[in-house]
This record gives sequence, C-alpha cells and structure tokens, in this order.
Amino acid sequence: MAKKKSKTLEEHEKRKLNKQNLSKLGGIFRFVLPYKLNFFLGLLFLAFSSLTLLTFPFVAGKLIDAASGEEWLVSGINNIAFILLGILLIQSIFSFFRVWLFAKVSERSMRDIRVALYRQLVQLPMTFFDKRRTGELISRITADVSMLQETFSTTLAELFRQIITLLAGVIFLMVTTPKLTFFMLATFPILVIIAMVFGKFIRKLSKQTQDELAAANVIVEETLQSIMTVKSFAGEEYESNRYNTGLNRVVKVALKAAGFRGAFISFIIFALFGGIVAVMWYGASLVASGDMSVGDLVSFVLYTTFIGGSIAGLGDIYGQIQKAIGSSERVLEILEETPEEATADYQNVPVAGDISFEHVAFSYPTRTEAQVLKDINLKIRAGEKVALAGHSGAGKSTIVQLLLKFYAVESGLLTVDNRPISDWNLKQLRSSIGIVPQEVLLFGGSIRENIAYAKPDATEEEIIEAAQKANAWQFISQFPEGLETKVGERGIKLSGGQRQRVAIARAILKDPAILILDEATSSLDAESESLVQEALDELMKNRTTIIIAHRLATIRKVDRIYVLREGQIVEEGTHEELAIQEDGFYANLVRLQFAE
Repeated sequence: MAKKKSKTLEEHEKRKLNKQNLSKLGGIFRFVLPYKLNFFLGLLFLAFSSLTLLTFPFVAGKLIDAASGEEWLVSGINNIAFILLGILLIQSIFSFFRVWLFAKVSERSMRDIRVALYRQLVQLPMTFFDKRRTGELISRITADVSMLQETFSTTLAELFRQIITLLAGVIFLMVTTPKLTFFMLATFPILVIIAMVFGKFIRKLSKQTQDELAAANVIVEETLQSIMTVKSFAGEEYESNRYNTGLNRVVKVALKAAGFRGAFISFIIFALFGGIVAVMWYGASLVASGDMSVGDLVSFVLYTTFIGGSIAGLGDIYGQIQKAIGSSERVLEILEETPEEATADYQNVPVAGDISFEHVAFSYPTRTEAQVLKDINLKIRAGEKVALAGHSGAGKSTIVQLLLKFYAVESGLLTVDNRPISDWNLKQLRSSIGIVPQEVLLFGGSIRENIAYAKPDATEEEIIEAAQKANAWQFISQFPEGLETKVGERGIKLSGGQRQRVAIARAILKDPAILILDEATSSLDAESESLVQEALDELMKNRTTIIIAHRLATIRKVDRIYVLREGQIVEEGTHEELAIQEDGFYANLVRLQFAE
C-alpha cells in the first residue's frame, strides 16, 4: 500500500517536462559539473552495459537455431552458451562501474548542495525565517535533496538506459525481422491512446474520491472540536447522519472509479495478450512459410519483452523527474534568496558602547500594518546600565533586535559609537554585543563547546576563568566529566540556573562592549537567582548594559529606566524618580507587581 502511494504524484508535485522546468534541474546540475568526468564515464559505462545486454536476445535466438542444426559464426550449442555467459559477465562489469561512478557523483554533488543550502540558510535575514516554518526548511535540506540524489544517482541513469534499450531494440528488430516489427508497431499506438484516455478518466475519479473523503473527514474534525456544542444541542444523531451521507458519496464515486478501473484492466489484459497472440500468430506463420527461423522468433519475443519493460519503466521515471523538478525548484528558491550583507571585511575595531536612537519607527516586515516602535528617542552612554520596562508587546525586544541589526531601521537614526548602524559590518557589530536571554537554549554538545561558542580559539584557562566568574565552575567541577559533560539536546540535562550560568560564562568569554540581559533570573528559584545575579553583577562591570525588565525589583540599581507603552517611551528616569510619580505608568507597574 505504502509503495503504491509513494509512486502516486500529488497535484502540487506535478511539473510539465517543458524547457523551462527542465532548466530548473539544469540549475542543480551545476553542482554535478565539478565531477563531470566521472559523470560522463558513468554514462559511457551505462551505454556499454545497455548495448551489451541487447546482444543477449540475438545470441539466445542463435542458440535455438543451433539446436535445430543451423550454422552460425560459432558452431555447437555449448560454445554459444559460453558466449551468452560472457555477455552477462561483461554486462555485469559495465553495470558495476556505472553504479559506482554515478554514486561517486551523486554523493559528492548532494553533499555540496547540502553545504551550500545550509551556508545560505544561516546567512539569510530574520525576515526570511519569520515567513517560513522550521519543519519546511528542514524538509528542503533533507527530503528535497534526497529526492535530487535519487534522481542523479538512479533516475537519470534509468532514463538513459530505457531510452537506449527502446531505440536500439526497435532498430535491431527492424533490421533483423522487419515484417514482424512493423506488424507489432501497427498495433501499439491504438493500445497507448486507449490506455491514456482511460487513465486520465480514472485519475479524475480517484481525485474526486479523495475530495469527497476529505469533506467527510472535515465533518469528524468539526464535530470532535465542538463536541461540547454538539452535546449541548443533542446533535449526536444529526452529526452521525451528516457523516453517513458524506461517506455514501465517497462510496458512490469510489465504486464508479472501481468499475472503470476493472473495465480498463480487463481491456488491457485482453488487448495486451491479444496483441501478443496476433504477433505470435504472424511470427508462427512466417516460420511456417520459411521467411523466419525459430531462433529469430525467440529473439523477437525477448526483444519485445525488453522494449515493453522499457516503456513501462518510462512511466515511473517520468513521475520521478516531475518530483525532482519540484524539489530542485524549492532548493533553488532558497539558494537564490538574498542573504544578509556579507560578514567579510571584518576588522576588530574597539567598540566603546555609545548607543543612540533618534526618532526610530519600525514595523515587522510580516505585519507592516502594525507599528511596533513609534518615534523612539533614547541615549545610552558607554558603560551605562539602562533598563527597558513595560508590558509584553510594548517593543522592548524589538529595540534589541534593531540594535543587533536583525532588521533594518524603517525610519529615524540608530547609531553605535556615533556611526549609523547601517555602516557597521555585521560580524563586527554582533561580536561586540553579548546576550544572556531569559530562556537559554544550549547546543547539544559539551559544556566546553557551549562556553567556547563565543570564542572558539579560547584556551582551557580562559574557559575555566569565565566559568568561575559566572559561578558555574562549582557545579561543572562536580561532574565526573567536567567541561566535557554533554548538556543534551537544547541543554535539557542541566537545570535552569545551570543553563543560565553557562550562558553568562559564554558572555564573559566573549567580553562584549555592549551587554543585553533579557531578565535572566525571572524563572529561577531563590538560591539559583542569587548565584546568577552575583554572576551578572560581575558580567555588567564596565560595560554598556541594556536590561529587558520583567520583574522590576531587579532594576533598582540601573542608571536609567525607559518605560515603554505601545511602542513609545512614556517615561524615563531612575527607579526612585519614577516610583514617586503618583499617576505615573511605571509607579502603577510597581504597585501591581508588589501587590501580587
């Protein structure tokens, strides 16, 4: 059942094999070009393999003739049998080299595609990821590339083999048994035309069955989702009848399709075997009249078997190439996306950490109608500690994303060290900014790899020093494997507090000029919070620090608080200044939090 399903093309997978669509496969073919010598050698061995095998029916016919006492180049059935074995041996050797060479080409070229895709993906801007689901992107680099791999290693080779078998077989038959070949070819177009008409009609009915079944399934989904409503209106009987009516329509269409399919299969069996009977009858009459030997008739039957197999195989290959064009379309779509500006020309220029937002406004590209930031003005001098406070959705995280150049500023001016952010090299800017997020996601490797992610060439001493400053060394040193301890997928083997301290150690090792803290202690217990807060105090020394505040108790010590509401700065000042404003927005936030 599963096998049958995999060969059926979905509507969205169908691609016409026209020049435009085949050029998309050509776009992927550029990855094969570095291995073109192996590819063309593979094609050569493929041609030799196919043509060698095509001599088999001819020699097999001569074996039958030799048994009847007819002379050939070689006398005796034993010698001819050895020639047949020799043909098979040579064909096997050619086939081995064909498979091996195509595998070398496909494995290496698909590796290159995956590397190019991954390199492109990680360099694409955040706007691209806002519009795409992660599962869809993973499917591109796995399922789509696997489809292309199958095409370049197997499907194309099969296509060439079937075409060679078909053309060479028909030519050979025309030369050796012209009368019988023309008789066979005369019956062939009628069968093909009838099969195409029937096939199209049955496909249409099959699609109609699927549509009716989908409509019936919607009834089930709706009912189960709204089961409380159904029961409250005592609608169980009504819904059951509705589903029954839907399934009756499915059965009606399916039975109609089954009737046509049965008629089609019956016709094909009758017509196909009728055609074979007609050809055998004509061949037998030619043998009887002396116009053809028994061996030639056997050769003819074997050749037609080869040719029939090739025609049948071309249908599957056609479907595979249609799928491959779809896959190449989706892969090229990503490869042709415009990446973020290059991170080349990186110069390690010291960054002081002055930040200025002047009349900055911004909307996310995926929802341009909603302005997230409106006329933001704020200044942070080098070394200052500033907090951003406000409800969720007020624009706090967006300010940080603009500072990291995840998105371009829509209007206004954002500068770092008095240089517009658009003039900064991406790598240089981001290397100068460290982040400790609220929810730390670690990579699945060791603790060492996670800390050293900020500085891959860091020494053992630097990593340990960073871990000590982050209050992380005390728990790391207790693990039997120390820094080599695996943290598990997304860091699940560590507690929340431990993950936070590894993230702080990573930020300390990075030694950034600008530090962003997304309320790194909000989800921790009292003991972990104390250790993490101590590590954060160490981390904040002599750095420009922006704290995204969720819990206001943690931001009393900062130099200045900017209070955001609906994308605008509504208040600014120290905790003491803002807390005493009776009708102030910040004072109200403080009252609400401490009342809880």
